[in-house]
Amino acid sequence: MYVGIDVGTSVVKAAAFAPDGRERAVEARPVGLSLRDGRAEQDMDEVYGAVVAVLAALSARFPGEPVALAGLTGQGDGVWLVDGAGRPVRAAVSWMDGRAHRLLDGWLADGTFEAVFRRTGSAMFPGCPGPLLAWLDRYEPASLDVARAAVYCKDMVFQRLTGAARAVTDVSDASMPFLDPGTRTYDDGVLELLGLGHRRGLLAPVSDPVGTGAARGEGLPAGTRLANGPYDLPASALGAGVTAPGDGLLIVGTCLAALVATEELDLGGEPAGLYISTDRAGHRLRAMPAMVGTAALDWVLSTTGVAHEEVDGLLAGTPPGAHGVRVLPYFAPSGERAPFVAPGLRAELSGVGLESTRGDLVRATCEGIGYAARHCLEAAGLDGTLAVCGGGTRSRAWTQLLAEVLGRPLRVVGGEVGARGAVLAAAGRFGVPLDTTAWTAPTRVVEPAPERVAYYARGYEDHLTRLEWARARC
Repeated sequence: MYVGIDVGTSVVKAAAFAPDGRERAVEARPVGLSLRDGRAEQDMDEVYGAVVAVLAALSARFPGEPVALAGLTGQGDGVWLVDGAGRPVRAAVSWMDGRAHRLLDGWLADGTFEAVFRRTGSAMFPGCPGPLLAWLDRYEPASLDVARAAVYCKDMVFQRLTGAARAVTDVSDASMPFLDPGTRTYDDGVLELLGLGHRRGLLAPVSDPVGTGAARGEGLPAGTRLANGPYDLPASALGAGVTAPGDGLLIVGTCLAALVATEELDLGGEPAGLYISTDRAGHRLRAMPAMVGTAALDWVLSTTGVAHEEVDGLLAGTPPGAHGVRVLPYFAPSGERAPFVAPGLRAELSGVGLESTRGDLVRATCEGIGYAARHCLEAAGLDGTLAVCGGGTRSRAWTQLLAEVLGRPLRVVGGEVGARGAVLAAAGRFGVPLDTTAWTAPTRVVEPAPERVAYYARGYEDHLTRLEWARARC
């Protein structure tokens, strides 16, 4: 049995796979996210406890069956301050946190933001470690003083599962915003630009290309081979088979992430998104991870009293264009980070009247998210095949809509794609041969309706115009 662990923002999952890649079972536990006054934090002990619980539950379903290999992935960005044993010194600051947006505004104005991008290919946003560490250094220095390391979610889990003496991270998580993508080591010049040179010791060593260890017996059987990373975006790309240059992946999850495999490194153009280094030297993912995906639709469903099970029916009963209702889906408290950075940007609903229906609001939101996805994929340089995964693809009607908004066939990869990628990464690091073609086969292919492709191409141009007006106002 092969086990993939995916420590998400709202749900922690563990999936069991057969040697041929067949998904055998999944265990999941929700975890809390405290949202208040633009801040987003998580209880690290709750997150780690959920990891142990899902692993124990998975093992109980296969009593006595050995775990050949385990891979770990999880949410990226944020700041997880830990002591020498990987235990929290304060609550984790989530990637969704917006407290550092004024600091980032200053860096946008004085050129620091662009200077960092030109060195690393990382366009910072309020919830990434650069601004968050700078904010903590300015307003909460005691937390940094007592911490041994400022790590990422999966790094905390890996250290505690293995009992490692020190925290480590991998090149994918380290890519934002301190990693030099050429040398694959931290750029001390970037730390100085952000006023963090004196906090250099908090950055976990980059274990390149292998972050491996043996489980100490909590959750996983003692001695189980466990690999740390990559984080959820590159793990999902690996699990969807997106490795050839030009091919892309769209993750329709809590955030909307567009990734395109590349061997190029272009630090010109508009500073946005990031380059994610992978285990293969010279291979990267050009990533445009927008802040809000299914979270935007969840908010609309909750506000209108619509259940998730009703979405397909409402989409089927409402025409393209949603009777003139339009949504700019930028709901995150920290604004937007891809394919542009606008910390003050907020969502907008227009064209709503007394005659508007719940179906109009739902379709307009799904279309708005689709337009945002197209914007991200174009900016990332997609010119090959496109795979899609994530919770949003469980809606067949929305997936069909996305194919038409994006104007191309979609390779739908079902199941726990991030956990699958974590296992494939672990296999590569431990030298275990697996049939990657079988492990990454799509569950179905969705073809767009040509007449709707043309309609949505016009709608996309309208979306870009409205977005330009909204950015000018924020």
